[in-house]
Amino acid sequence: MQIDGTAVVVTGGASGLGEATARALAAGGARVAIFDMNEEKGNAVAADIGGIFCHVNVTEDDSVDQGFLKARGAHGQERILVNCAGTGNAFKTASRDKATDEIRHFPLDAFNRIIQINLVGTFRCIAKSAAGMLTLAPLESGERGVVINTASVAAEDGQMGQAAYAASKAGVVGLTLPIARDLMAEGIRVNTILPGLFNTPLLRGAPAHVREALAANVPFPKRLGEPNEYASLALEICRNSYLNGEDIRLDGALRMGPR
Repeated sequence: MQIDGTAVVVTGGASGLGEATARALAAGGARVAIFDMNEEKGNAVAADIGGIFCHVNVTEDDSVDQGFLKARGAHGQERILVNCAGTGNAFKTASRDKATDEIRHFPLDAFNRIIQINLVGTFRCIAKSAAGMLTLAPLESGERGVVINTASVAAEDGQMGQAAYAASKAGVVGLTLPIARDLMAEGIRVNTILPGLFNTPLLRGAPAHVREALAANVPFPKRLGEPNEYASLALEICRNSYLNGEDIRLDGALRMGPR
């Protein structure tokens, strides 16, 4: 898939992995639309890269529809969708308060919220983007489009307290191959990246000793991943037309422990 001149949508593109990917795609000549909830950051990034910002909540059909309408009105039908919108939380499935002996369980509304954002939100954007891609004529290569999803190494080795997060990301991994097969006859490729520990705003807010301890657990290189390294892989997935239906760990060989 050629990047130069191609319309692209990046969800969660106002910060972190999404921002790095939006910037890399724009630097390659793509016309980038950023879907995000953070208007201030989203507008700033869009202005910096010559793109467009769309205020989108991936858990709401109408919000996603309006986002695609605005993006396509400005840039035309996207051929590339990168799903980076997501969040997490941490609750044990059931636990006992040592001080009060009170027994608690994972709040089901908190569990459902993560599933709705990370898994259902990802699928919602894929389905609506792919439907739009079907209206396009195939390129000389036979491709109509490329979808890149973001899961996590937690999909395969989630830690304590990550039941909702790990389940949501495992779901993203699980839908990758079936959707690639759903869309194979239409020339739309679908792949998923599983990032490990990355130097995103979430981790940058942690104390230095916490970041250092996390980095020390990475086999090699012994550091946190940088968002531009995720972006580099996303661009390669776009360009390499033989890469389809794949889940790729990007983690320095990290395997997460139970906590």
